[in-house]
Amino acid sequence: MNSKILILNGPNLNMLGVREPEIYGRGTLEDLRGLCERRAAELDLEVDFRQSNAEGELVDWIQGARGAFAGLIINAGALTHTSIALLDALLACELPVIEVHLSNIFQREPYRRHSYVSEAARGLICGLGAQGYAFALEAHRKLIDGAAS
Repeated sequence: MNSKILILNGPNLNMLGVREPEIYGRGTLEDLRGLCERRAAELDLEVDFRQSNAEGELVDWIQGARGAFAGLIINAGALTHTSIALLDALLACELPVIEVHLSNIFQREPYRRHSYVSEAARGLICGLGAQGYAFALEAHRKLIDGAAS
């Protein structure tokens, strides 16, 4: 059975550790990749971890995920709040999607409180920092095993 999870990170997540560390923490994107790879190995999952500042590239990756992955984790960054293109791609990929945000978007500015991604997501984890990605991998393990409803 396919146990590959695609992890997508959107605009500005390449700036983790530098950009607003009081909100996003001091860990880098490479630190986050390492955390995901370690947790995935513990869960007997394989991850493909990617980041792009380009909306179209994210859409292409989502479209290519259909049939190639068991699930998708996405932190779309600011595109969360603006991109109907990402929503359409996520709906079309027909994979279980878990949306992750390092900060709690519901405690932030009003324009960050709406998520187009959530309309396609099986679940949403926000406000738990990098640990949210580990929780999303655990959720995908349960979905693959048929233990999550």
